[in-house]
Amino acid sequence: MKKICDLQLFLLDMDGTLYWGDKLIEGAKDFISFLDSGGIGYVFLTNNSSKGAQEYIKRMRDFGFPCTSRNVYTSGMATAEFLNKNYKGQRVYLMGTEALKREFEDYNIILTEQDPEIVVVGFDMELSYSKIEKACSFLQSGAKFIATHPDTVCPIDKYRSIPDCGSMCAMITAATGRIPEFIGKPKRTMIDQMSIKWNVPNESIAMVGDRLYTDIAAGISAEATSICVLSGETNEEDIASSKWKPDYVFPSVKELLEELKAGLGE
Repeated sequence: MKKICDLQLFLLDMDGTLYWGDKLIEGAKDFISFLDSGGIGYVFLTNNSSKGAQEYIKRMRDFGFPCTSRNVYTSGMATAEFLNKNYKGQRVYLMGTEALKREFEDYNIILTEQDPEIVVVGFDMELSYSKIEKACSFLQSGAKFIATHPDTVCPIDKYRSIPDCGSMCAMITAATGRIPEFIGKPKRTMIDQMSIKWNVPNESIAMVGDRLYTDIAAGISAEATSICVLSGETNEEDIASSKWKPDYVFPSVKELLEELKAGLGE
């Protein structure tokens, strides 16, 4: 665990950490502005694979955050990179949104509707029964099973959630008996990739998020500094009873910014 002021790269979950739905969490804009103006690295890192990088760039800019392609990394991008590294040239049936399909095509993934070697499931907000039926059929014929991330729910505000990729995979597992290999958090894959791309060692990276079992678990797994904010899903009681103990806990990124400024003598 490094002191807050010694960290070189902040990997930031979005929902529940920087905003809820279309509403910014207090202090989020000031926090990102401080990192940007101070030359401290930051990446908006999300398990949500329903949107592509360009959509996230626009969304973050619309919130008023400085954001380029360097500042966004999704589980969809991580999955495409995983496929290119481990299964390059193999045919993929994708159960995902049109945005994720475009993302995969940008990575030159071969997509098919017939006889795939791999089935990939993402957070498909355009889900149809036909897609589910195809995925099950291909898996029962022996295709590999990969999923972008294991989140069972996606928050749409402080009090409501909808089924996410993990829930969709659970349905398919119940029908086929097949269990996917998940790519996103809590696996360390995304943090390791950011370490390589930014040339920053894991011990100088902070993983900041509101979920213990994805954000904090990923930070611990990757031997990065884990920072939990209580502006989203997690509360202090959850931390007390959890096996995943963050290095730091703050009410929100507003207080994280205050600690960072104090450490830098500002």
